[in-house]
Amino acid sequence: MSDHRTHVQEFFTARAAGWDAKFPDDGPAYAAAVAELGLRAGDRVLDAGCGTGRALTPLRAAVGHTGTVLGADLTAAMLAEAVRAGRDRDGHLLLTDAAALPLRTESLDAVFAAGLIAHLPDPVGNLRELARVVRPGGTLALYHPIGRAALAARQGRRMTPDDLRSETNLGPLLGRSGWRMTSYVDEDERFLVLAVRAG
Repeated sequence: MSDHRTHVQEFFTARAAGWDAKFPDDGPAYAAAVAELGLRAGDRVLDAGCGTGRALTPLRAAVGHTGTVLGADLTAAMLAEAVRAGRDRDGHLLLTDAAALPLRTESLDAVFAAGLIAHLPDPVGNLRELARVVRPGGTLALYHPIGRAALAARQGRRMTPDDLRSETNLGPLLGRSGWRMTSYVDEDERFLVLAVRAG
């Protein structure tokens, strides 16, 4: 296991038990972000880096009982919290690395990824793996419940020009990864980027 994977697992394992309590009011924001994906009944969607599964319930509501909802995370403790919260009833949980998904090529209609991009060791390769499992014309949402400036202030750091999530960096990054960015929103109360899988 790479040092990066080990670091991510250790970081989130130590925080898993209190994660939902730390962010108790994010539910409506997640639901609003999921709504932007434009999912339909019967669609197949992955929550990549699902953590405690806060997006699984709105994803299930969007695709209905005929759809498929998967939640993938690298950290067993986060998935255990998703089960404890009952969110496994809304989606099938996978303990796996988003960099090597155990899914067929072009088997999904969409991917939702909250807070994931900051934890990708190989952003182009990892986003390309997400593109691999999505059909041409399918969608990707990169989301965070607060914007870049608010997040930097919360973490006591400054934003820098090399931030992957800046519009000038993220558009080309998505383009090199098989996606075409269609929308970019970076406000204090949310960060939401939408992209379409290139054909």
